[in-house]
Amino acid sequence: MVSSDSDDDVYDDLEFDGVSEDENNIDEDILDALEEDLAAAAAAEATEGDEDTDSSTSDGGSDDDDADEDRVSPHKDLEQVLTQTLQEAAPPSKPASPINESPAGVQAPQPPPQERPPSPAQIRKTKLLSGISWPRSFTVEAICAIPHPCATHALASSLCMTHLLTGSDDGYIRDYDVFAAVNGKVFLTAPQRQHCGVIEGIMKAGQIKCWWENAIPEPKPDGQITEAPLYPVYSLAMHSDALWSLAGSDQGHVSLHTVRHAPGRLCHVMRGHRGPVSALSLQHDEKGFFSAGWDGEAIHWDLNTGSIARKFSAHGAQLAAIAVRPLASNFIHNPWNTVTAGSEFTVPMRPPPPNASNGGQAFKQEDDARSDTSYDPLFDEPDAGADGDGSGAPASFAPFGNAMQPNGQLGRGAIAPKGAPPILDPATYATFSPDLLMTAHIDGQVILWDRRVNTPGKGVGRMWMSEKTPPWCMSACWSADGNQIYVGRRNGTVEIYDVRQTGQAGMGTPRILKTLRNPLSSGVVSCVVAFPDGRHLACASTDNIRLWNVAEAGEPDPYGKVKSGVQFKIIPGHHGGYVSQMLVDPAARFLVSASSNRGWHGEHTKTVFVHEVKHLF
Repeated sequence: MVSSDSDDDVYDDLEFDGVSEDENNIDEDILDALEEDLAAAAAAEATEGDEDTDSSTSDGGSDDDDADEDRVSPHKDLEQVLTQTLQEAAPPSKPASPINESPAGVQAPQPPPQERPPSPAQIRKTKLLSGISWPRSFTVEAICAIPHPCATHALASSLCMTHLLTGSDDGYIRDYDVFAAVNGKVFLTAPQRQHCGVIEGIMKAGQIKCWWENAIPEPKPDGQITEAPLYPVYSLAMHSDALWSLAGSDQGHVSLHTVRHAPGRLCHVMRGHRGPVSALSLQHDEKGFFSAGWDGEAIHWDLNTGSIARKFSAHGAQLAAIAVRPLASNFIHNPWNTVTAGSEFTVPMRPPPPNASNGGQAFKQEDDARSDTSYDPLFDEPDAGADGDGSGAPASFAPFGNAMQPNGQLGRGAIAPKGAPPILDPATYATFSPDLLMTAHIDGQVILWDRRVNTPGKGVGRMWMSEKTPPWCMSACWSADGNQIYVGRRNGTVEIYDVRQTGQAGMGTPRILKTLRNPLSSGVVSCVVAFPDGRHLACASTDNIRLWNVAEAGEPDPYGKVKSGVQFKIIPGHHGGYVSQMLVDPAARFLVSASSNRGWHGEHTKTVFVHEVKHLF
């Protein structure tokens, strides 16, 4: 039998009417009882009044207190009657649970708190990052080219790479579908191949979803709003579930747009910088973000209110990069680099020479599992153009010992800029919390901020930099595990700082662990990005992008010898242009790179490349 909505409504009405009639009957019984009680109370009051009058006449009067009590007593009786009637009409209460019954002085156990179920975004993130096992090495190959009419300054993507945003110098933000592009059958046309500089081979074309203008309406004094001008996009950031995005302009504005629903709708404009916004970094809970500008200030924004929560001001140099230290709980450990209890706070040192450990007998060398995967055989010859550092290490690697003197003290450092914070010392760094913010300046200085300290001049320190390091830094980033900082330099090197506290005298501060040296002809390191496995690093120069295995670069074998030859792989693309930004998805499936000079100087290409990352186990 099929029931309709009208039948259900009839049944509901009948049930409602039945309940209302019972309630009406109960109310009538209560009113009748109350009327009888009130009549009896009035008669009793009249009788007692007569008796009080007679007694007062015979006794010559009584105190006022007795009269007051006689007047109040009928009301007290009425209250008792009302209370008793209501208790009889009320439904019986449930017996107390035996759990709540406890002897005096013993606190009853509290029920467990209810846990909030995970949101759909959290479920997708868990599924995306579950079951990942990192390989020994990677191979990266460009499979898709996205031509743009001008330079692309910034990139941003969702966690699952379903949305890829590009911010260009023409003031437009474009949203691309990566999976439709790499899985589709749309290839570059001949004019597009010429525009992208892809002459040989077959490469797929990008698939655009939508685009919108980075336009900010400016009201006039008379209240009229004219056509909003377009502002070049210098930085981008996006919500992990692609609900909204942030765009920093060349005029200091940070615009909040929707992405997934009603793409491109301007929700709010945050104004705080006096120049271009060069970088953006989201908080871990995505309820706020950090912005870095050419005015030398880093600003912490609260997305709940759209206002400034805090400012980080140093010595006024232009900021090139800003990043929050990654959470250790989000890092997926590498099976090739097992982390034991306490090892995250210690720095692995070089093994002792064979003669000092086993009486001159050499260790039995195991199969070289790294030789086939850690570097490309096409580039396994030593680089004749690179110069060594005089320590016996190959030219492509400088050991961390070159920054330390034999007594454990740091060597001569670069001259501190005026107004810059002091260099971190062990006593100061020991008070820092793990909640750190890193800012990199164009003059080469890298500064660490303790986000929990809001006192001016406290909780801030400058990283040590050699006097031979040129004053130039366009990019810096954290490693995936948050233990290291990678800093790209003007002289074609990448300095790797270790920020773990070792507890050793003179070494309890961030220090240069090693230096990766590109060939001298490679040019300025314009961008660096860390892979999510915590071992690999991609650094971009004007000629190519290079993939380094940071964990194995320059490390000695069991015999104490350092492997010679080039220890990086070449990722072709963007020949002759500066790379403005690169990003790698959390599962290390895609590497996306864009090219521009970010408003400083240098050549650029008008192409965004999507590279496929293959895992080599």
